Amino acid sequence: MKKILLFLFLYTSNISFGQIPNTLSSSDKIFGLSKFWQEVNYNFVYLDKVDRKMWDNKYKELINTIPNTKNDYEYYRELQKFCALLNDGHTNIFFPRGIEQMNTMFGDYRIFIENIDEKAIIVRTNLSKKDEIPLGSEIIEVNNKKTLQYITENVKPYLSSSTEYVKNNESFSSLLKGMDGETFKIKIKKPNNDITELTLTHKRTEEKEVYPDFEAQRNLLDFKWINEETAYVALNSFADKKIDSLFINKLPELYKAKSLIIDLRNNGGGSTNIGLDILKYLTNDKKIYGSKSSSRLHIPTFKAWGKYIEPKDSLKDEWSKKAYATFNDNYYYNFEYEPTKIKLNAKRIVIPTVILIGNNTASAAEDFLIYADNQKHMTKIGTNTFGSTGQPFSFSLPGGGSARICTKKDTYPDGREFVGYGIKPDIEIKPSFADYLKKNDIVLEKAIEYLKKNK
Repeated sequence: MKKILLFLFLYTSNISFGQIPNTLSSSDKIFGLSKFWQEVNYNFVYLDKVDRKMWDNKYKELINTIPNTKNDYEYYRELQKFCALLNDGHTNIFFPRGIEQMNTMFGDYRIFIENIDEKAIIVRTNLSKKDEIPLGSEIIEVNNKKTLQYITENVKPYLSSSTEYVKNNESFSSLLKGMDGETFKIKIKKPNNDITELTLTHKRTEEKEVYPDFEAQRNLLDFKWINEETAYVALNSFADKKIDSLFINKLPELYKAKSLIIDLRNNGGGSTNIGLDILKYLTNDKKIYGSKSSSRLHIPTFKAWGKYIEPKDSLKDEWSKKAYATFNDNYYYNFEYEPTKIKLNAKRIVIPTVILIGNNTASAAEDFLIYADNQKHMTKIGTNTFGSTGQPFSFSLPGGGSARICTKKDTYPDGREFVGYGIKPDIEIKPSFADYLKKNDIVLEKAIEYLKKNK
């Protein structure tokens, strides 16, 4: 996301599943639905990618059904499902504070799940349960349904994402998400193929320790030497400007390196400028080129004129073209574009460099990659990035919830799209379930191998 810090706050509910408030009137519910539908139609930058007939028909259907939702939680879930039809990672519906879903906490149990080889794999638990539920155990059933069936019917339809693979990942990590007091019956297959069943009810877990404690091991910036020649730097977020000074403090060591690995796999974004201040040290260029941006431009009179222009006449002149495009909600304003000039009185680090990327490399971290795209000494290894950035327009909804809608489209300088696709690696390496169980970081291993061959 360009120059905007994005924070998603998760509030643990103190309302039990059977005591969810029902504060909204039917008119409130229809107003909130209509407000979101209206703002999407006016402001959503990717409206041209939406099946408008489907979108409007779903809106008309919800006008009749959404007033009958039983409580505020159910109402917001329906809004989330409606929003998910837009398939955009920067367009979302957020619950009111106080009725947010819980995810990993189940009283005596805490369970973290990830998508590994399209399986719901338990990758962490609270410390006291590490022997009862070994890492690598697979959830094979939820509420008497096969896991993939449960995800398809009960999880995925509510998730907003620009890429299908990110939606899949979020479906697995959100598999057991629910309100405080909500119960899940799950069947687990352990690595030794033993099957066990658990009935889990969402409740705050008092035990603080988790196993393994990856978060405690991960810093804003991590540095180490892979060998005598290759330095490794993990840039884990661009949301805290402190990372720039942490990077500068490592320059004396980095200047000794003959090759470099930069790890962006856990960087979910933040501020584009923070990442740019680091990238300046990694190029000799005096100018670097970031993404091009555009937004929809709505001029009501042009829309009125455009109604009377036939498709065959729309290209006769600029006036006809603009009016026809405006009528079809497809006229855009292109922001002024110019390269970023680098003014840096410091030694640069221009050596063979591998950038590790993955599905969690998002937003401002993707902007970093756009700037680095034409650097011949840099090679990207891993899997496709998150595939979503932009500038959201945020607004309130009835009952204390909120929504945001992506208003800005970003592309490569030459117009290539990466939102909805992800930035592709030069060398694709996808870890398998076997790699996970063996704790093999094959992406890092490939980077080391590549640098040895390309000194």
